[in-house]
Amino acid sequence: MLEKLAEPAGSPPEGGLPLLRLESVSRQFPGVLALDRVDFDLRAGEVHVLFGENGAGKSTLISIVAGALRPSGGRLLFKGQPVELDSVHQARGLGISAVFQEFSLVPQMTVEENLFLGGEMKGGPFLDKGAMHRRATEMLDRLGFPLKPTARVAQLSRAEQQMVEIAKAFRSDLSVLILDEPTASLTERETERLFALIEQAKAQGVGIIYITHRLAEIKRVGDRITVLRDGRYIATLAAAQASEARLVELMTGRVISQIFPKVNYRPGELVLETEHLSTTAGTVSDVSIRVHAGEIVGLAGLVGSGKSEVARACFGIEPLASGRVRFLGQDVTRASPRRMLDLGFFYVPPDRRTEGLVTGRGARENIALPSLHGEAFSGRLFLKRRAERAKTQALARQLNLQPLNIERPIEHFSGGNQQKVLLAKALTRDVRLFVFDEPTVGVDVGTRVAIYEFIRDLCEAGAAVLLISSDLPEILHLTNRAYVMYRGSLRTELVGADITEDKVLSHFFEREAA
Repeated sequence: MLEKLAEPAGSPPEGGLPLLRLESVSRQFPGVLALDRVDFDLRAGEVHVLFGENGAGKSTLISIVAGALRPSGGRLLFKGQPVELDSVHQARGLGISAVFQEFSLVPQMTVEENLFLGGEMKGGPFLDKGAMHRRATEMLDRLGFPLKPTARVAQLSRAEQQMVEIAKAFRSDLSVLILDEPTASLTERETERLFALIEQAKAQGVGIIYITHRLAEIKRVGDRITVLRDGRYIATLAAAQASEARLVELMTGRVISQIFPKVNYRPGELVLETEHLSTTAGTVSDVSIRVHAGEIVGLAGLVGSGKSEVARACFGIEPLASGRVRFLGQDVTRASPRRMLDLGFFYVPPDRRTEGLVTGRGARENIALPSLHGEAFSGRLFLKRRAERAKTQALARQLNLQPLNIERPIEHFSGGNQQKVLLAKALTRDVRLFVFDEPTVGVDVGTRVAIYEFIRDLCEAGAAVLLISSDLPEILHLTNRAYVMYRGSLRTELVGADITEDKVLSHFFEREAA
């Protein structure tokens, strides 16, 4: 039975006009109609979730609201009056501020300089750096973000850079706040702080447009949900009435009865083994794990638990203080990433734009990059362009890259399709161990299903798979063995039917003294 829909988008709230309203808004790009006559409204004091697959039009819509793009058709009304937003600066002047998934920070500048970029405080003809420092300190303290105003952004972690982006949005008086996957890089504690800030903003009458693919977050902070599909408006629901099954059906146009596929595990040869592994940075301490061919082994834990660092140390990215790494029976302790690649170890990083992809290049070049020095693509003097093009085209088709244009620049693909390019890179060479580090961060449910099926197929074909994830259902439903990490140490190993929510969660947090 279908849930009753809330009043359709465009209906005014009781007692007044919506804070923001989009009427039949369209946006045309060369060869692509990204938005097709979409209606949307935002009320004061609510969180309105935008939900849809990558490429559904969510980013285009919020870019229009934030003043970064102009619509090709339709109109915007702000507090009941038609507006034409020509720039982000103009939108901010109206109190419309956005925190985009891709950061807009200047790495060479400090936190406080980034916070006031474009809105610097002056004392006469000169910058009032003292006033900006004091204001930045007050702002960060009020928001509860443990950042030094004088720290250079390039030296911050991705989670800390996310905090700077959020702080920028709270710099001035807000009417509309746009949050695009704001918790993707945050720890549990930081996420809770953000949710508290959202509640405060709601209480002050701020309207919030929130984009997330995490269904638990929708239930936690959402009031209404608008679903987009292929650039078109599909439905608006009350968040309290929106079941996971219904949202998936609206988003994809099909019923997905089983998000997680059944995997036939056939554990065989020992592929990867670590003995008492510790990193020089102290992020990993005395960790021993095993991964066999034909199985999916999970590394679970909260953000900051050290689970990613285990794989990065094995791959040669994180320096080791002590311990041993064996791959296919060989001692590869402190081997380089190039050496590990050549042996058949492929690591898929969590941050595709920073570590996984060359954004200034096309899909073909990115897919082929790990294998350019191999015989398949490299001749005596020149690259074998025909072979490269044929192989990358076949892989793009296999992973259903949309659009199927391997020369298209990476930055022009949606996040989910960028992730497909990242996965395709792993298939250009002979790989014995695939390590997927947070493989579904920032992708929609439809793409998640495709990634899960991809991982299943690799396992059933005899590859060893190490799945590193903060998403508990992925560990519960995809793995046949799972290790749980906490503050750099291995808490437990769970096998088969023992991989339950209660048992995994019991090792996620600090144990109370007996």
